[in-house]
Amino acid sequence: MGALDAVAVRVAGGATVEFRPSGSSMVPLIRSRQLVAVAPVDPAKLEPGDIVLARVAGTVYLHLVSALDPARRRVQISNNRGRVNGWTSHDRVFGICVSVDGLARPGAAGKSLG
Repeated sequence: MGALDAVAVRVAGGATVEFRPSGSSMVPLIRSRQLVAVAPVDPAKLEPGDIVLARVAGTVYLHLVSALDPARRRVQISNNRGRVNGWTSHDRVFGICVSVDGLARPGAAGKSLG
């Protein structure tokens, strides 16, 4: 179980969770160990460029929505360096990043549940 699995369970349960992810795949949008807040999301409202917490091929990522397939109710997930992680269904998109170090993420307002 990866470090983000426990966060995904809490967000899927309806909680807004703050945590400090590590890694460099989302720089400059999110730097390693910056405080992020992730809230439950309505996947039907997502747009390319949104940062989501999602499970792709068994791994939970905090990555970008890079493409949408509304007819099949799925989104494509990628990092900020051009690597595509793959497609995942709406039921595997747990939350949207609503802030980084206390600053609201553009476009996240109105997409979270609650």
